[in-house]
Amino acid sequence: MACRVLREVFLVPSKNKSAARSPDFVVKAGKNAGSMGGTMTNSVNRRKFLSGSAAVGAGALAAPAIADNHTTTLKMQAAWGGGIFLENAQSYVDRVHAMAGDALRIDLLAVDSVVKTSQMQDAVHRGVLDACHYVPAYWYSKSKTASLFGTGPCFGWSSQEVLGWVNYGGGQELFDELMASLKLNVVSFFNSPMPAQPLGWFKEQITDASQMDGLKYRTVGLAADVLLEMGMSVVQLPGGEIQPAMKSGLIDAAEFNNPTSDRDFGMQDVSKDYHLASFHQSQEFFEVSFNKDVYNGLAPELQSILKYASEAENSNFYWHNTKRYADDLVTLRDEQGVSVHRTPDSVMAAQLAAWDVVVDRIAAEDEFFARVIESQKAYAKNVMGYLNLNQPDYKLAYDHYFG
Repeated sequence: MACRVLREVFLVPSKNKSAARSPDFVVKAGKNAGSMGGTMTNSVNRRKFLSGSAAVGAGALAAPAIADNHTTTLKMQAAWGGGIFLENAQSYVDRVHAMAGDALRIDLLAVDSVVKTSQMQDAVHRGVLDACHYVPAYWYSKSKTASLFGTGPCFGWSSQEVLGWVNYGGGQELFDELMASLKLNVVSFFNSPMPAQPLGWFKEQITDASQMDGLKYRTVGLAADVLLEMGMSVVQLPGGEIQPAMKSGLIDAAEFNNPTSDRDFGMQDVSKDYHLASFHQSQEFFEVSFNKDVYNGLAPELQSILKYASEAENSNFYWHNTKRYADDLVTLRDEQGVSVHRTPDSVMAAQLAAWDVVVDRIAAEDEFFARVIESQKAYAKNVMGYLNLNQPDYKLAYDHYFG
């Protein structure tokens, strides 16, 4: 099957889902102490930051902060320039502040404030940044195994169960092994189980997988390999460029992540056929990374706060975002003239078949990738075996009342 990648934009490693950058967006990190505190904008002076970061590097943070009443301030850059994902990053920061008090502060910086999204992980590794908020798919060019932590194949599970695998199925240990093999000086936590991402926006309703053959489609990560396998031409673009690209005809169809972000981008102005449900990226979540030396230099209490604030954000994200997504989907459909379709099962079955080809090919070349896949399958088979037997058909009940 002849397939080709038309374009790659390396704003992030092989991909970027950064929200549209807003030049007037101001990220407030709350009450801050020390010379690095205050309000930061996405027009932060790079030279001033880099000169200041030397004073807040690993050596300056080596002493535990709680014992001497000192306020430690960390610089965290997000992959988001605005919108709901930057709100989510701020929510994590707010939880850290609520638990740490004056002992630990995080200054949250919007996309590109210090480095490009593609450079964030390396900046954290080197200590140029203390932390970053993004998704593993943004650095999978270093290792395709990274995409398995949130944007891999669906073994009948959702992002909730993948996070269960990370925490109780050996996933964190495998991730740490991956970090060690890549010699990355980084500690990461995962949070915020995302609903399955829509198949996205097309110029007509898709009723059969054959309609997708040859279409120029925007996606990222291993999903690009899957859709190439299905015969599509893949264009990898950062989030803010999706709508203009579709308007100009550079692409025929596109996905980003959810109804709220899609509406913020203005996708409803360039397409009226929106397809929900897909296996191309059905279980993603955020990654919050910290420089390992900085993290190890914190008091154990502060290390625990960074970890457990991440765990707490799992519930908050799901409750908050699903409500917003639902409300914005209604607005798209009822007020902005969008026809909302459920992706046909035949298309999703074709996606699963394409995933099999992609996974088998990479696993044959990469033993570690294969080991992670086997670990995921074992966990999914066990946990979903129970859940599938136990869970009632919620759609049956929904249709009974709202049909």
